[in-house]
Amino acid sequence: MNIILLGPPGAGKGTQARHLVDTRNMIQLSTGDMLREAKDSGTEMGKIVADVMARGELVTDEIVIGLIREKLEGDKQGGFIFDGFPRTLAQADALADLLADCGETLDAVVEMQVDDEALVERITGRYTCGNCGEVYHRTTKKEAVEGTCDKCGAQDMKHRADDNEESLRTRLMEYYKKTSPLIGYYYAKGQLKSVNGLGEIAEVQAAIAGALDA
Repeated sequence: MNIILLGPPGAGKGTQARHLVDTRNMIQLSTGDMLREAKDSGTEMGKIVADVMARGELVTDEIVIGLIREKLEGDKQGGFIFDGFPRTLAQADALADLLADCGETLDAVVEMQVDDEALVERITGRYTCGNCGEVYHRTTKKEAVEGTCDKCGAQDMKHRADDNEESLRTRLMEYYKKTSPLIGYYYAKGQLKSVNGLGEIAEVQAAIAGALDA
């Protein structure tokens, strides 16, 4: 099964993708991770990526599609989760062409719906353990001992610089301008499945599983 996870920044796409990797043996294709992996790989594509990033330029859609093609032609396991791509209608068309060329199909597009105000509260209140990456929240998930990670015991809590209301609203506007048109695009194709992205993690996991198994 091949799926796309759609949703604004902070909707929890990464968390849900990791759950699908663990429970369904799927492969998460995160654009950022693929670029970092390619940069350090030493392959021809990797050298191109490294050169572009060294010059401080944006990686083109063609390069990202090339990286995805390499993944699609490798071990498929339980299928692929596209996380962070596509972001635009042009990228959606390019991905459709690539899947067809590789003999693959897109089985579902899961939209994680959120309320902006609730999302602002969720994101501005979160912080992480700098050692293991465990995520906490000032109201919904505080550590048992303040300042000490429940998971690894480290005392290195960090708050991301861009997890503030002004930055988040800017990121949300960028998402709505460029990425939200994909919702209508995939709805018209009959591939869109929407779930409430603001429930408890387990509730969202169950909703996504139900949407995929329907």
